[in-house]
Amino acid sequence: MIMGKKVGIGGEKIAIINIKGVIVDSKKAVKEIRRYADNPSVKAILLRVDSPGGGVVASQEIYEELRWIKEKKGKKIVTSMGTVAASGGYYVACASDLIVANPGTLTGSIGVIMEFANLEGLFKKIGVEGVVIKSGKHKDIGSPFRGLTKEEKELLQGIIDDVYAQFVSAVVEGRKMKPETVKGLADGRIYTGRQAKELGLVDELGTLQDAINITARLAGIKGEPVIVERESGFPFLDLLKEEFFGGIGEGLRKGNISLEYRYIL
Repeated sequence: MIMGKKVGIGGEKIAIINIKGVIVDSKKAVKEIRRYADNPSVKAILLRVDSPGGGVVASQEIYEELRWIKEKKGKKIVTSMGTVAASGGYYVACASDLIVANPGTLTGSIGVIMEFANLEGLFKKIGVEGVVIKSGKHKDIGSPFRGLTKEEKELLQGIIDDVYAQFVSAVVEGRKMKPETVKGLADGRIYTGRQAKELGLVDELGTLQDAINITARLAGIKGEPVIVERESGFPFLDLLKEEFFGGIGEGLRKGNISLEYRYIL
């Protein structure tokens, strides 16, 4: 049971923002963060993360928005980790003043993945021939009609390395850790919440209620805080939308290659 008054009037407030499922788009989270930015009664943001990560840019935009409200608006930020808060889910948590994980939370997975299908062998078997007309030799890089050349693999690895370095920098800055320490932990592996605490990737072990109490204390709230949380009206429909439009739709929109901060479950 979550203690705290779930009403929107009176008292000093903690706003709970949920990051659930695959991080496909940042708009909803950014809109919520901005909603509380200039509300003086909202003293802190509690980020509830239950996500394996997702798109690189979406994760970065949420992270930067959280840093903005913390540094420019003076709001305290605490992250409460649910079942999974990995890869991009961990990235956004690094903007927090403090991270609380359950002992059995799966977190970490600091790294980047790019994946696409090479269907060249299948197409040859079934007699499908791809016709490509392009302006440059790399314009169809990642095409399912052919494999990658050595040069193309090196180009894509360079992109992975750059985006990986951005992730490491966010962890170094957010967790106040040495780059070499983070790199030693950032090989894509996952950790339990208890392991993550021992390694310095999270600060405390506890439940969502523990995180609320910690947030109230950190924000200097006296007495019982008012909890502000937007309810999701149709979670099943949201899930379908995420799975269909976020999966198939995003795949079609972005083409054959995806670049993600994501832990593959």
